[in-house]
Amino acid sequence: MRRERLSVLDAPSERPSVTALPLWFEVGSLVVLTLILVADLLMVIKRPHVPSFRESTLWVVFYIALALVFAGLMFVIGDAEHGAQFLAGWLTEYSLSIDNLFVFVIIMARFAVPRKYQQEVLMVGIILALILRGIFILLGAQLIENFSWIFYIFGAFLLYTAAQQAFGDHEDEGRDSALIRLLRRRLPITNDYDGIKLRTMIDGRRFFTPMLIVFVAIGTTDLIFALDSIPAIFGITQSPFIVFTANVFALMGLRQLYFLLGGLLERLEYLKYGIAFILAFIGVKLVLHAMHENELPFINGGEHIEWAPDISTWTSLAVIIAAMAVATVASVVKANLDARRRGHTLGEEIPHFTEENEHDRDSDSTSVER
Repeated sequence: MRRERLSVLDAPSERPSVTALPLWFEVGSLVVLTLILVADLLMVIKRPHVPSFRESTLWVVFYIALALVFAGLMFVIGDAEHGAQFLAGWLTEYSLSIDNLFVFVIIMARFAVPRKYQQEVLMVGIILALILRGIFILLGAQLIENFSWIFYIFGAFLLYTAAQQAFGDHEDEGRDSALIRLLRRRLPITNDYDGIKLRTMIDGRRFFTPMLIVFVAIGTTDLIFALDSIPAIFGITQSPFIVFTANVFALMGLRQLYFLLGGLLERLEYLKYGIAFILAFIGVKLVLHAMHENELPFINGGEHIEWAPDISTWTSLAVIIAAMAVATVASVVKANLDARRRGHTLGEEIPHFTEENEHDRDSDSTSVER
């Protein structure tokens, strides 16, 4: 039976009136975001280079400020609920995107992608991530629209993902998948890159370059993270517009963030626990919501479970911010202490891609320093 779409955040008896966002705002926002992404893509194509630390910092700050401005517009044009949902969703997706970025680092290192090509590879990864997340957003919205019990599945999946995040090994994600092993066996692949080309000519014969394997690995990673991230944000809002824009803002600037963090990324040791806590929290929240809206006949006779609480948007936002802040600060403190034990400061141990040594680094086609 088709159900009225209700926010996952509000109990029926206490649900505040939520002002619908005007169509012009939604359409205009999507047009502007598309133009920004196209401009970013054109910059990569027309001016391929390794961004300096200063350039990366400015771009990351710009995209974060842009997201905060957009959240402010949501508060003004919509209401506090819309703004809070966007902020919570954006922060959740941003934390998951940083985790995604860590796997990109492993892939770049494993396949020895030259630094001067990494920007293009990252841009392809971001575009693939947007496409895949867009598809899953449409599918997720339809499932939620028609099957209220899907929240039980989403919640259980996030709890499982949280356990994998906390106790799994990132290094496993850098190993060759069955698909990559199949491609290596079936296709003629060279050992050397030819720019970002997928195919090259050697002695009159056509070969695939290792870039094909890199793109397959990046695409597979994007698919896995899309499966994780979409249920997570649907635990915060059921608005496809907010879900999609939160994902877009989380992915914008990810390329520059990769070069900004440099060697610091792998030193964020406790980040995975912060992300796992967020996923587990949203998983519990989804299960509680599913219980509150329950219609499954074999659970409580098909009746709503009234004692199951609905967790508010503001509570979710506070938990997400606290979890990421604690995980990040604890990671940096530990990394700094470890560096001091080795007789250095953390700043001395973190390599940055600066303009002064860009030429030397570009000529080095070895893997990413880790």
